[in-house]
Order: sequence, then C-alpha cells, then structure tokens
Amino acid sequence: MTSMLDGCTPWPEEFADRYRAAGHWRGDTLDGLLRGGALRFGPRTALVHGSTRITYAQLNRRVDRMAAGFRLRGLRPGQRVVVQLPNVPEFVVTVFALLGAGMVPVLCPVSYRAAQLSPLVRVTQAVGYVGPSSYRGFDHTAMAADIAAEGPFLRRVFPLDAPGTASPYGGFTTDPAGCHYFPLGSLDSPPDRPLPQDSGQVAFFLLGDGGAGTPVIVPRTHDDYLYQARAAAESVSLTEDDVYLAALPAASNLVFGCPGIIGALCVGAAVVLAEDADAGQCLAAVERERVTVTSVLPAVARLWLDASASLRADLSSLRLVQIGGGPVDRDTAERIGSGWRCRPQRLFAADAGLITLTRAAGPDESVFTTHGRPLSPDDEIRVVDADGEDVPDGEQGELLARGPYTVRGYYRAPGLDARAFTPDGYARTGHLVRRTPDGNLVVTGRVAAP
Repeated sequence: MTSMLDGCTPWPEEFADRYRAAGHWRGDTLDGLLRGGALRFGPRTALVHGSTRITYAQLNRRVDRMAAGFRLRGLRPGQRVVVQLPNVPEFVVTVFALLGAGMVPVLCPVSYRAAQLSPLVRVTQAVGYVGPSSYRGFDHTAMAADIAAEGPFLRRVFPLDAPGTASPYGGFTTDPAGCHYFPLGSLDSPPDRPLPQDSGQVAFFLLGDGGAGTPVIVPRTHDDYLYQARAAAESVSLTEDDVYLAALPAASNLVFGCPGIIGALCVGAAVVLAEDADAGQCLAAVERERVTVTSVLPAVARLWLDASASLRADLSSLRLVQIGGGPVDRDTAERIGSGWRCRPQRLFAADAGLITLTRAAGPDESVFTTHGRPLSPDDEIRVVDADGEDVPDGEQGELLARGPYTVRGYYRAPGLDARAFTPDGYARTGHLVRRTPDGNLVVTGRVAAP
C-alpha cells in the first residue's frame, strides 16, 4: 500500500495502480502547479481582489518567498497548519506556500470559533495558525492565543493585518504559553530549492460535516485532488480565457476544486476573489472582470436573481453558474438560464469526495430535476437499502461511493470510519438518492441518524 500520513487510510495498491494506469493520477503535485503556471502563463492574471491584480509569475514568486519564510520561522515538513482566512489573495498564497514547504494546510472556514477550532488543533496536532488579526469585529489572534494556552501543539501564529494597520503582535516573540507571533507579511525570504514531494501523500485537509456542529477531517492527496480539479475543469470546458468568481468560502470543496480555484489555476484562467456573496458586490465584479463561471448555493442564486434586475449589471459574460448545496427549485434554475442567458449546472459534492454534476451538453430537464452523473468514469456508486442491498433504479436508498478522489477514511477517526465506510471501501455519503434510468442521481434527503 502507498505510504501516507499517519492517521490516514490509503487506497489499496490495486486501486492506486488502476487510477494511475487510467491517467487519473499523474504523479503531479499541487505545489508544482504554480511553478508550471508561471512558465506557461507568467504575465496572465491569476488572482483579482478589488483593485489588486496578481499575475501567475508574481503569484509563484510570492508563494516561494512565503514558503521559505515559514521554514525560517521553525515549521517543518509534515506539520499541520490551520489556515482560516477569508477570500483574499493571502489565502491562495498561504495554502500554496505551505504545500511548497511540505506542510499540511488545514482549510478552515473563517466563521469557525474556538468551539470548532480547538478540537481541530488537538486532533491534527496543528503547530501553526494563519488567520486575520481580527475580521468583522472578531479577534482571531486572541482566539488562537487562547487555544495555544490549552495544549502543547499550537506554537506559531501568523496574523494577517488589515491593509494600512500595524500588527499589535509584531513586537512579540512569545506569549506566556510559549506561542510565537509573526505577522504574515513578514514571511518574505529568499526562496529555497523546491522540496521533493510525494504525489500520493496527503497534501491538505478539508473539513466536512460530522453532524451536531462537529467537523470531520478529510485528507486529500496531491494525486486525487489534482485529478478532481482537472476532471471538473474538463467537464465545464474551462480554458485560460475563463474568469472564475469565488464568491462562496474558498476553504470549501466546491470553490477550492470543483473546478474552482485549483481548476482555474490548472488551465491558466483568472480567479476573482469576493469576500462574501453580497449580490451588489458580486454582480458588479461579474460586469467589471467579465466573469464567465461561478459557484453559488441555491439561496445565493435567488438573491442574485432578485437583485440583478434592479442593479442592471451587465452579466452577458456569464456562461455557467454552478449550483451546489441543498435542493434547487425548478424556477431558480430556469431563471438563471432565461434571465442571465447562461447555463445552470447542478452539483452535489459528498464530504468524502464523490461529485455528481449535470453536463453542459445534457438536456435542460436533467438540470431542473437531477444532480447529474458522477464526475469520473471510475467512480463506482451503489444505492442501497437499510440492509445494504442494492435497490432498483427509481427507488430511494443511501448513496455509497468509491473512486479515484473519494477518500478511504477520515483523519484519525477509526470509530467514525467503521460506520462511514464499508469493508470493501465504499464511503457511506449519508445522503438518500434515487437513480434515473439514464444514470442521473436525484438527491432526496439525508439518512436518519441512528
């Protein structure tokens, strides 16, 4: 079996060999993505945030210098670092810098507070934290200091200061708990040679919903996540001429890699970062940056649709709007197609990895009534009853899945894994579905808790 980070479950070697032979896993690493992008797309715009524009060459240079800065501040390969930033360029730079330095980012929503963050630090044994000094009235650095005082792990905090402000932690070396503080902007050092990486190793952690407000930790490897992002990009015909608007949290799977930020960077497209899904700001960004693709939740789609008539923004550049999350009423999907004259795409993403989505060339009816088909030809799915027996097409059952980007276990959660994965490696998604005769899936609800 492939060696992986302790606490993670690898794919059996026969499956890993199959995915490599199929060309899904190519041995590439996420940190190499930007180095290749700098060579192929150097002067093209990679990131946009308000008036800030960063080219692929500039992004790669910033990442390399920050990676060297992390190493100089005492972080070592394999260590985990929580990244809790809004949709700002520093989110992308930080994640890739950690990847380049061989560390494992834990992508955490900026909305999380100590009740969710403290267990994450404890389980992942995170030694570092990157977050805003304060954001929208909440003091993130004080929260990190409190968590550092609780245990032996968190010992490096890297606050991102608001533009034009001086860090109150800039003069600190340590606090009483022995935690060191370094402003994120100070991590600017001459770059080192790229660190050799194993594409089968865990690259970063995403967070899923474990119920009752408890997150589950989803380990993603370089191989599986690059495949997911590439396949999703191909499914929506993403090219270097596209502009992707990241309006939902960048730390979510939908925005990070369905195809999202990673898919856009794979093909040389531009990524526009919006710090929230406010209709006025986002629709103005669509007009200003000529956005072609974006991802929304159903409620956000309805807000944007209601606002677009009065705002009179020019949305003619939009060609595809992905709708993830909960159920989408037919009226919302039809309004996107008729009102904005672009293609809606319904998408379902399971915490363990499986993605289903409607195809651009498919009939409108599939968008209005289904969540599409699995992303990969090597996705294996089953729809089963309460006894684990397969049900016929058209009948409701729980969706099980395994494949080249569906994990085989959560991180350091053997008790959960025993319930959430079958002995032969299928992930129990916890969602009820029915399969149509043409192979599309309709998500109908959640499996009732025992």
